Amino acid sequence: MSDSDGDSIAVRDPAAPAPLGVVRTPTGNAQVDADLERLGDADHLPADGHIEVYEDVHRGLREALEALDARPGPPAPPTQNNSRS
Repeated sequence: MSDSDGDSIAVRDPAAPAPLGVVRTPTGNAQVDADLERLGDADHLPADGHIEVYEDVHRGLREALEALDARPGPPAPPTQNNSRS
């Protein structure tokens, strides 16, 4: 397809994957932000490829939430000063 100046105009195949243009706002948590950024990978995949991306992101977000609930391990034993004065 061309316009009147002879420049070609790109025509997008309506059946082809297209970015949704959803803006992802940073959360301040590097792991969560990386997981959410991964959602952008689905923009270039056909619909049947989205599930793998969604499951991967869901797994990462679940791990981040579980890490918040994890209790810290026992405190380190006190260090003993073996030197005598």
